[in-house]
Amino acid sequence: MRRVGRGLPDKLTDVKSILITGGSRGIGAATARLAVRHGCAVCINYRQRRETADSLVRELESAGGRAIAIRADIAVEAEVSALFEACDRAFGTLTALVNNAGILEPQMRVDGMAMDRLHRVFATNVYGAFACAREAVKRMSTRYGGGGGTIVNVSSVASGLGSPGEYVDYAASKGALDTLTIGLAREVADEGIRVNAVRAGVIYTEMHASGGEPGRVDRVKGSVPMKRGGTPEEVAEAIWWLLSDRSSYTTGSFIDVSGGRS
Repeated sequence: MRRVGRGLPDKLTDVKSILITGGSRGIGAATARLAVRHGCAVCINYRQRRETADSLVRELESAGGRAIAIRADIAVEAEVSALFEACDRAFGTLTALVNNAGILEPQMRVDGMAMDRLHRVFATNVYGAFACAREAVKRMSTRYGGGGGTIVNVSSVASGLGSPGEYVDYAASKGALDTLTIGLAREVADEGIRVNAVRAGVIYTEMHASGGEPGRVDRVKGSVPMKRGGTPEEVAEAIWWLLSDRSSYTTGSFIDVSGGRS
């Protein structure tokens, strides 16, 4: 560890082991690749795509990294607990969490949304994120004998835009995630844990296919001031900065990776 300046702590928590929920593809996979390049051991969580997750693990190991893929549905509390316990066994004390897992339902107006759809979206995007944050705090907080750590929530600029006519439920779930970021950051700031969020814009990932429009980024990129969609790698760079000790005095904050769209 290094002293970073007069009056600052002698030690800062380096990212040694990281859990990335929904880490087998898209932004999660890009973050995993970047973390390994920085010497971090990575637990990649997935729900359905075992082959994709296993392939990513092999890729990371071939690059000299340490990685493991663990199946868990973060909408199920018991599976969240088992996920964190598996990470503990694999790499010891967790020092970072990326709350990246999220789901998107087909494009629809609010007046067409059934309650079971809302339950599915919020169970993963909100309740699952809360459960993962809870388990991370229990491991990282000095209140429980931990050595500190960092949490980055992967949100969306949709939380401020509302996504009318398409995904108001998804946007609302990301609004809840933003509130979790602020509240939890203040709650554990003096317990060695920093909590921040990255709000992604229109990014070239497979998620848009879940909404029924795989080419959505190309359709809406004209509304982005930079006139293009973003890449998972661009989002991952912001996530990593917030995870690393380069952002050691940053908590309860947001980075919009959206090409200026907000």
